Amino acid sequence: MAGISVSLEGSNIQLSFQKDDQATAVIMDASAARALVRAVGQLLTVMNEPDEGEADELGDDDSAMLDVTSPAIEVGTDEQGQAVVALQAGGLPPFQLRLTDEEARHVAASLNEILSAPRDVRSSHGGH
Repeated sequence: MAGISVSLEGSNIQLSFQKDDQATAVIMDASAARALVRAVGQLLTVMNEPDEGEADELGDDDSAMLDVTSPAIEVGTDEQGQAVVALQAGGLPPFQLRLTDEEARHVAASLNEILSAPRDVRSSHGGH
C-alpha cells in the first residue's frame, strides 16, 4: 500500500510518502513546491499516460485541459504561408501550432466571439 499526503508546517509545505512500512517526509517552501509541481507536470506530459484516477476523469479520448498562461504569444505564418501560433506554456518548452486556414478562421472567430461577449456572460460559461 502506498500513500502521499500534503500538509502545511507553518509557512512551509510538508510532502509525506509512505509505501508499506517505509515513510519519508520532505519540507519545502512555496517556491520549491511550485518547482516540484512544474517538474512532475512536465514528466507526466512526456509520459502522456494518465494514472488510474485520471483515466476516469479524462474520458475515452485521453485528452486533458492544460491550464497555463503564456508570457508571450506570437502569431504569423511559416515558410509555406500556413498560420502559426507560437507560445510557451508554463514550464513546458516553447512550441508552435500550425493551423490550416479553416482551423485558423475557427480559432479567430471563436476568440472574437468570446471577446465580444460581456464579461458576465463569459464567466457564466466557465470563464473561457
